[in-house]
Amino acid sequence: MDQARKLEIVKKAMTEGIINDPQWLNKLDEPMPVWAVMELFLNLIEKLDPPYESYD
Repeated sequence: MDQARKLEIVKKAMTEGIINDPQWLNKLDEPMPVWAVMELFLNLIEKLDPPYESYD
């Protein structure tokens, strides 16, 4: 995958709030630690299925 596509993916993930650390823009080819991958998934799950909030 070319660098431009990788950068586009990271920027979109940041815009969507899936990731929040801009340092990933400079680490496109570095492996992610397990905790970072889990945080991504948890953020995505929370965006797709937000916690229940009462209207009261």
